[in-house]
This record gives sequence, C-alpha cells and structure tokens, in this order.
Amino acid sequence: MAKIPGPPSFDGLKRRMARHRAENPPRKKDHFVRETYCLGLLDARAKAREWFDEYPKAAYWTEVESWRQLDGDHIEFTMRRLPTAD
Repeated sequence: MAKIPGPPSFDGLKRRMARHRAENPPRKKDHFVRETYCLGLLDARAKAREWFDEYPKAAYWTEVESWRQLDGDHIEFTMRRLPTAD
C-alpha cells in the first residue's frame, strides 16, 4: 500500500514572502486614514460607533477594514475613512 504524503512545508513560501516584504516596503497606495485599536468587545463597538457617527459612511467611506478576536475578549480592529468629505 502506498504511503500518503503529509501536508507540504510552507518554509519556502515564508522565505519568499519575507524577502518580498523586505525588498518592497509598503507604499501609501491610497488616501485613506487608518487607525488600529485593541479594545474589549464593548469598548470596540463603542469606538466603531464613534467613528461612524463622526465620519458618516456616505461621505467618508468609513468602514471597519479588518478585525480579529484575541484572547481575553479583546478585539483588534482597523478603522478606515477618507480624510475629507467631498
């Protein structure tokens, strides 16, 4: 009976990604203002609501760009908006 190979190693991919990031530092590709927060769940909701109240989505394209749940009921999230409304 043939042996089934295990999952592939990601070492090569990790090295290529690290080299690419080192050779190509991040460039500002857009004009959005971003802020990242790490808050408890209720405080995170309040902070996001504060952004949406102060910078309405229709005028500033405000949105929660990314978020992840951390240990201890904390949320790390990035808010994004345009610097000014047209």
